[in-house]
Amino acid sequence: MGFAGGSASRGSVPSFVPERYVAPIRRAAARWSVSAALLAAQLRRESNFDPGARSPAGALGIAQFMPGTARNYRLRDPFDPAAAIDAQAHLMQDLLRDFGAVPLALAAYNAGPVPVRRCMCVPEIPETQAYVADILGLTSGGAADPGLPVRLVR
Repeated sequence: MGFAGGSASRGSVPSFVPERYVAPIRRAAARWSVSAALLAAQLRRESNFDPGARSPAGALGIAQFMPGTARNYRLRDPFDPAAAIDAQAHLMQDLLRDFGAVPLALAAYNAGPVPVRRCMCVPEIPETQAYVADILGLTSGGAADPGLPVRLVR
């Protein structure tokens, strides 16, 4: 579950990414100037790379887009992995610009921007705190402690 450092074809895409998603992640990361490792970790956490995933809350596809967010990002088919990964990278670019920190952008991807903006922190929502901690753990090359609280300190 480490990162691929020796394979030029994978670039900075972690080794846990199925080969068929390496190119779409690299393209989206380059297009939207977002870390390929961050996108890959999100996809693993969101759907475990299942393009047909559906959540009980109504999120769809590999990147788990809610229908309204998919419309906002002109994602016609959330079950199209390449299109969903591109829209995911676009959304993350926007969230990173809006919140200025990876943990806050991840929290906004998971819980929506309103609760994050309200406190300018990772809100005290257990699912969101676990989501942020898991992804940060994956991007640092290890497994995160699921109980780890993540909060921006000023």
